[in-house]
Amino acid sequence: METAPHELAVTVAITRRADPSRNSEMLAWVRAGTTLAEDFPGFLGVGWVRPATGSKDWHMLYRFADADALHAWEDSPQRQWWLSSAQGMVEHTRVERRTGIEGWFDKPTEHSIDDLTPVAPAPTPPPRWKQAVTIWVGFFPVSLLAALTIGHLIADLHVVLRTLITTLCLTPLMAYLVLPRVTQALQWWLHGQPPPWRRKP
Repeated sequence: METAPHELAVTVAITRRADPSRNSEMLAWVRAGTTLAEDFPGFLGVGWVRPATGSKDWHMLYRFADADALHAWEDSPQRQWWLSSAQGMVEHTRVERRTGIEGWFDKPTEHSIDDLTPVAPAPTPPPRWKQAVTIWVGFFPVSLLAALTIGHLIADLHVVLRTLITTLCLTPLMAYLVLPRVTQALQWWLHGQPPPWRRKP
């Protein structure tokens, strides 16, 4: 599934460590957590992989549509019960959350939890220059609109105050409305895919 254009998805990466001899128990625990998370609004997907068969490390990525949806899952009794059920079996070694500019350029991905062989690296973000162009495509018309609408109203103010007012108006507009829509429309270009009008049905 994909987020709606106005939503800013949050991805959480966790590394957990478990005894390789308890592989079957770990798989059952993974499936139970996935099943519980799927019932929560805003859930976009989950992936579990191990670097190699017999490795102690399990890498997980799970994604929710926004911070509120993520917090609903992380603070839920279901998740607390699920985590407590692995006490003595699982060690949590790393947690990382990804939001912000690069998060807008990511695509939700899903991996099979049954595939324990080494997997290909996750897709890399688009080149920086493409990210910069995409941000400019959204920022230019918004800046022009601001200049035509409120520019004359604040023209007599000090430059610092003018900049403060303009950025306070434009930043939330860019973050929550314009940039998510622009990146959604340009996903094909950002990731080097054919344009939608050239794809075979």
